[in-house]
Amino acid sequence: MIGGEVLDVVDKFDRVIGKSTRSEIHQLGLLHRSVHLLVFDDSGRLLLQKRSMNKDEAPGRWCSSVAGHLDSGESYDDCVVREAEEEIGLKLDVAPEKMFKIEASYETQNEFTWAYRVIANGPFSYDRSEVSELRWFPVNEVKQKIQESGSDFSSSFEVIFHLLMSLNREG
Repeated sequence: MIGGEVLDVVDKFDRVIGKSTRSEIHQLGLLHRSVHLLVFDDSGRLLLQKRSMNKDEAPGRWCSSVAGHLDSGESYDDCVVREAEEEIGLKLDVAPEKMFKIEASYETQNEFTWAYRVIANGPFSYDRSEVSELRWFPVNEVKQKIQESGSDFSSSFEVIFHLLMSLNREG
């Protein structure tokens, strides 16, 4: 019951100011919270999920390994652990490495987003109603595909990927 999920509504400082259903939050463009997890394997490839055509946001587009909304009252760290298991069957004992937080914007569908990363080689399992495909990509291939045609990727993933690339240049 995706539209009926209850999420926290937040203000421009990411402070909870209320709660509402996921569908109402998206319909009204209210600020809310999400997490994205980037899973890399031992050789540095990035696992991406292709979103199911049943999804209301970015159907059929490639996205982060794991992405999801925080339930009302849930912390970012608890959400990433829950979503990793729900979406790709990855059991995490604790939240993985936090990389950066993204401010809510049009590109993130008004979501404040914490991006995480972890190294895991699988195997993975996924719910076909949520994800149509999981595939490993060399990071340079993702970079090239985004430069050629960003339409293959969700806008929130593109924001996260560009920030990841800028961190890698700095570090």
